[in-house]
Amino acid sequence: MKQSEIKELSVAELKDKLGETKKSYSDLKLAHAISPLENPIQLRSIRRTIARIATELTKRELQ
Repeated sequence: MKQSEIKELSVAELKDKLGETKKSYSDLKLAHAISPLENPIQLRSIRRTIARIATELTKRELQ
């Protein structure tokens, strides 16, 4: 998810997306621990998306 897409979402949508993304990340991490993923770079991209969403939420709270 790109930063421009994240900026267009409302706070409620961001919180929902953050929850979904964290769940997806934990599922992938568990699957990777059991047997290696075909594309382990997915973990990095999801982790970065979580950080982007969390940063945008924090930014909006401070405004």
